[in-house]
Amino acid sequence: MGTADGHAIVPAAAWPHFIVVSAAEARVIRQHSSPPSMTDCIFCRMLAGGTPGSFVYRDDHVAAFMDIQPVNPGHVLVIPIRHAAFLADIDADTAAAVMRAGQRVAAAIRASGVRCEGVNLFLADGEAAMQEVFHVHLHVFPRFLGDGFGLRFSPEYHTRRPAREALDRTAVSLREALPAGSASS
Repeated sequence: MGTADGHAIVPAAAWPHFIVVSAAEARVIRQHSSPPSMTDCIFCRMLAGGTPGSFVYRDDHVAAFMDIQPVNPGHVLVIPIRHAAFLADIDADTAAAVMRAGQRVAAAIRASGVRCEGVNLFLADGEAAMQEVFHVHLHVFPRFLGDGFGLRFSPEYHTRRPAREALDRTAVSLREALPAGSASS
């Protein structure tokens, strides 16, 4: 995360509070820190009943609850019950359970009467991807025209088109890096 003046926002010792530091200081902090453990995790505390949560769904594998900083009313977070900071830390069955619950929540949002002209599913995996709470979570939130939410693209996004050869090279690199058991074509 960053600020307009080039500073970075990084977690402070009392997670999930943040402090503003220079980008250089942020690099040093990141090199000497790690994501919070299960005992430090606000989502794990919520699952254990130590922090209030407005639950929409819960089973043995996943839970879904209202986001306290919603993009729009009806914004839900779906998380695995077992603590995992990053997507690579959960197995395929758990990832599938998160997505199945997200799909069910999206259908509920559309049927609930909450203002909804569309639904976004968003999973930030890592600090550079804007992950703020280091427990895997899928955002499921209603969208409507003019709601003010959006993703910002670089000015080159609409004009930059990589050559097919570059795409093919990257595809090969990714295919070779796929974990065992992953299908490719």
